Amino acid sequence: MCNSKTFSVMSVTLAVILDNRRMKKTGSYPTKLRVTFNRSVRYYPTVIDLSEDDFNRLQAPHLSRRLQQVKVELDKIKSDAQEAVKGIQPFNFEDFEGGFVQSNPLFVLKPSKALKLAASTLPIIPSNELPESVRKKYSVFDEVHNTPGTISIVYRFLVEKMLLEERIGTARSYNLSYQSLKNFKGNVRFQDITVSYLQQYERWMINQGNSKTTIGMYLRALRAVFNEAIAQKIIKKDDCYPFGRRLYRIPTGRNIKKALELSEIQKIYNYQPRTESERKAKEFWLFSYFGNGMNVKDIALLKRKDIKGDYLSFVRAKTERTTREDPKPVVVYITEDMQRIINTWGNEEKEPESYIFPILTPVMTAQEQYDNIQLFIKFINKWMKHIKGMVKIDKKLTTIVTRHSFSSVLKRSGASTEFIQEALGHTDKKTTENYLDSFEVETKKQFAEKLSAFKQLPISEAS
Repeated sequence: MCNSKTFSVMSVTLAVILDNRRMKKTGSYPTKLRVTFNRSVRYYPTVIDLSEDDFNRLQAPHLSRRLQQVKVELDKIKSDAQEAVKGIQPFNFEDFEGGFVQSNPLFVLKPSKALKLAASTLPIIPSNELPESVRKKYSVFDEVHNTPGTISIVYRFLVEKMLLEERIGTARSYNLSYQSLKNFKGNVRFQDITVSYLQQYERWMINQGNSKTTIGMYLRALRAVFNEAIAQKIIKKDDCYPFGRRLYRIPTGRNIKKALELSEIQKIYNYQPRTESERKAKEFWLFSYFGNGMNVKDIALLKRKDIKGDYLSFVRAKTERTTREDPKPVVVYITEDMQRIINTWGNEEKEPESYIFPILTPVMTAQEQYDNIQLFIKFINKWMKHIKGMVKIDKKLTTIVTRHSFSSVLKRSGASTEFIQEALGHTDKKTTENYLDSFEVETKKQFAEKLSAFKQLPISEAS
């Protein structure tokens, strides 16, 4: 056998060789990757066949276009093999074959025990349970999932699982996470996602203009994919899990100040809309603010049965899904403004199960409900942006601002964090504290200014 330059990775030696023991009918010989470990040697045939002259010519300074391409492919085999070996600790041939060779299109694939085992541990995907109209909305379903050990297989499983459980927002987050990672370095194998990979991805995302909040959302989805792969016995946690202490820590975004001052809310309240769209957006924005910062999804899901005298009593959709115990309802006093908005924009149907507002209909699927709610949020945000310019407010007036404004106004009024937590429907006090974070910082500034207020007084008064 002839071989090219040999290279080593720790105790593993690799070489691309030309196996010239048996000539093919074409007059060429197969090139192979030779792996030596603990005096054991294995050969992995590639898809590249060469004559002895062409193989020896690969080191020449000037090559034909065909041999240039061959050299690129053989160099890629070398570099990829080196990285694969680094990721297998301790090294063993079985993981190298199943995780690297069998998933690499530059090798001649042969049925093996490793491949059969990997195929048998793929997640079982429910078939034909989602309509094509829904699947078309999620790019992960466009992938060809026939390569064991790649992340797309588990992403697809979890996206479909979330959709079947009608957790549309989570399914969308997983899909966005996969699409982002694919745009970064493709549909990689789990063992390729190292601490270094994640650090590079974080820098790449920041350079693309993404916030740490977005990066955190995508990587929490990836961590869930890793955990599912471990549960499905596709990977072993000890082999390639990159998250945790002393490994990679997922970044968290810092709150920026979203809450409005009472004077700014007053400007919005007193503004006279120019169009019906502005009026509708303003009314629903105020309904959210007066309604304990109720998010749009919960507004859309309100039913007539949730009206209990002078109060609304409902369970937040987010809490109902995430808690295993009986969730505590959010109770909201129906102010005069809220009642007027219900009378103006509400459905005429008064049956207990009928929706209060005509945002959703009973026959909608979970995906259709999600799409309608997102469209309604965009509608409100679009027209509140118009109003923002008219009333000269330099902060955003998106729907999420109502929730932060409600909580901060209560805090400034002397309400306890526990009271605000109950009003918002938070199960975790820490979540409420995050909402109030910007207010607390502003308060510290105001108190600091008061300490030096004596500077503004006449000398006689200060003394």
